[in-house]
Amino acid sequence: MAEAQQSSTPPTVYIEQRGRYADELEVGQVYLHRPGRTLTEADNVAFTTLTMNPQALHLDHAYAATQPFGRPLVNSMLTLSTLVGLSVGQTTQGTLVAQLGLGEIAFPKPVFHGDTLYGSSQVTAIRESSSRPGQRIVTFALTGVNQDGDVVARAQRTCLMWTKAAHEQARADAGERS
Repeated sequence: MAEAQQSSTPPTVYIEQRGRYADELEVGQVYLHRPGRTLTEADNVAFTTLTMNPQALHLDHAYAATQPFGRPLVNSMLTLSTLVGLSVGQTTQGTLVAQLGLGEIAFPKPVFHGDTLYGSSQVTAIRESSSRPGQRIVTFALTGVNQDGDVVARAQRTCLMWTKAAHEQARADAGERS
């Protein structure tokens, strides 16, 4: 009798990149977002024009040279957007239900073309959603620093996030409907 051949190929393991579920987070945890993102003049011009912002401080070198910083500033909304974007992979990728708000936004120092932005997110509050079972409201304090360690941005980010069990159940329920 011939022996059954066993496959020497290990089973495929699927790994999905995701952030953290609300029940994996604890107040006080700090996530460092690396690598950073160097913001170029092209980034600044594209973002500024895409968002219909005609501010000469972002687009006009000659004008900016006559102003207190002496050179163009990176659009602060680009700085904020990049800071949030840096945080997604570690915190909310695939675990976010909705971003509820941004608040307490500050830009204590300017960002210039060629500066590299690094971010961190500290969990500052977690509470159960009163209207959405299996979901929690999580608040993060985001901080952006440049390559010299200067704080260039701060913001509070409030998110509605899944717990792991509720998300798995929602996925199973959605599979039953399809």
